[in-house]
Amino acid sequence: MGVSLNNQLLQGPNLANNLLGVLMRFRQEEIAILGDIESMFYQVKVPEKDRNFLRFYWWKDGVIDQKPLQYRMTVHLFGATSSPSCCNYALQITAEKHKEQFAPIVTDTVKRNMYVDDCLTSVVAEETAVSLIKDVSALCKMGGFYLTKFISNSEKVLESVPEIDRVQEVEKWNLSDESLVERVLGVYWFIKKDVLGFQLNNNNQPVTRRGILSVVSSVYDPLWIVSPFILTAKSILQNLCKRGISWDEEIPAKELVKWNSWLQQLPDLEKINVSRCYKSANFKNIVNCQLHCFADPSEIGYGAVFYLRLLNEDGHVHCAFVLGKSRVVPLKSVSVPRLELTAATSAVKLCQMIMKELDYLV
Repeated sequence: MGVSLNNQLLQGPNLANNLLGVLMRFRQEEIAILGDIESMFYQVKVPEKDRNFLRFYWWKDGVIDQKPLQYRMTVHLFGATSSPSCCNYALQITAEKHKEQFAPIVTDTVKRNMYVDDCLTSVVAEETAVSLIKDVSALCKMGGFYLTKFISNSEKVLESVPEIDRVQEVEKWNLSDESLVERVLGVYWFIKKDVLGFQLNNNNQPVTRRGILSVVSSVYDPLWIVSPFILTAKSILQNLCKRGISWDEEIPAKELVKWNSWLQQLPDLEKINVSRCYKSANFKNIVNCQLHCFADPSEIGYGAVFYLRLLNEDGHVHCAFVLGKSRVVPLKSVSVPRLELTAATSAVKLCQMIMKELDYLV
């Protein structure tokens, strides 16, 4: 009668880990591990008294002329409002319930380095990685979760995982293959070089406000590696909005020139990458870690960029890009001093988040 049961469900608290935090911890150490919980939502049962909220109609054999049958889901499903919160809680309570049986690094991996059904972590040594995969899989199994689809930048670690639990067809791969790439929470991880970068799909869109937004949105960059470049396109969109250009109207000649210039440079993003690991090879025993931030505004936008400065016991220094962020200035006119303050405020908030999420002593 026009009422969706899904809209009546409570969403529950957001128990998912911070996406940026998970990605940053994935970059901390030399040996990287990536895994996935198979059909995570389907492993969590719905209490019988609550199953009426997940009722649905089904036409047997697809014959819609007959009266539909009524079914109830007995497990959580993708798309239900409550599923993410319930399933994340089930995973975290599994780690808490069995924490006495495992080392702290194991429970910490499940609690802090899972983003919904994806497990991302990094460790110092291959031996630690082999042991961690075994123990985290065992811990997840105690809650009915099957951790599989493992991939690592270490052949030794990968060989320790049964073929059935590796990424599909990984037995045919060679880690020396330059083209070997894996998606890490939407970010492209080039395993041979151990760098994070971009792969672009041909996205031929009409030169309208809607088409420009589609192209800009297709560049997924949660670490804001290329935020200065994306800022230019966002500025074009803002000018079109300011001038009242409709979604499907052709853009004026001035903006068209800027857009075509930006579009010609877009393929060059595939040449840009940053090291997956903050530390360079054989950079061991960090004795000092500093977080350096630079923030500044302009008439177009404002932004900030963060770097780690690492010092080891041998006195060697290594600097690494952490993340950046940029935003276009508000449509409402704002003074330069106010923009300076806005940029500084944004930088401080990001700085606090980074210090909270990173395990280095910042």
